[in-house]
Amino acid sequence: MARNYHNLNGPLSPRRADTPEPASIQGRRNAGVHLLDDEGEVSNQFEACLKHIFAKYCTPPAEMRNSYNGKLLTPPANAYLSPEGLDNWAQDTNGAPFSKEAKEQLIEFLDVTPDGGLTLKGFLQIYQLQTENDEEETWRDLVRHACMAVNSTEFLSSLRMGLIGH
Repeated sequence: MARNYHNLNGPLSPRRADTPEPASIQGRRNAGVHLLDDEGEVSNQFEACLKHIFAKYCTPPAEMRNSYNGKLLTPPANAYLSPEGLDNWAQDTNGAPFSKEAKEQLIEFLDVTPDGGLTLKGFLQIYQLQTENDEEETWRDLVRHACMAVNSTEFLSSLRMGLIGH
């Protein structure tokens, strides 16, 4: 089920008129793979991948479930990224933890717990906005995390063939 995460304003807003291609819609470039659906929402396949990535770092710990090509982690309904989980995810994704200022922006503009833990909804918001603005960066993130998976080639192939998330 696709969800709408467009209701954000401020520095994390997806509107960037100064981009090289301000009129194009990102998230729909790879043939057969749609990270975003026709309304610009996170696709089911993309959401399944993001849940797996989120689940690697969440509190409470995630559970394994069978999927087309092996195991995917599934975050519990009340899962969130603690400060340590957020730092670990940022380190694995970007090579460094977020700055204090970036963390403050996440807490201000995204869905978080009362204690400031990033929820799955907030995590999906990050990737919806990033994909709208820089789909290639999103694919780089997916590749980085697939490389940490047991069989990264099958993981990415399954995403590209639409087998994850069904």
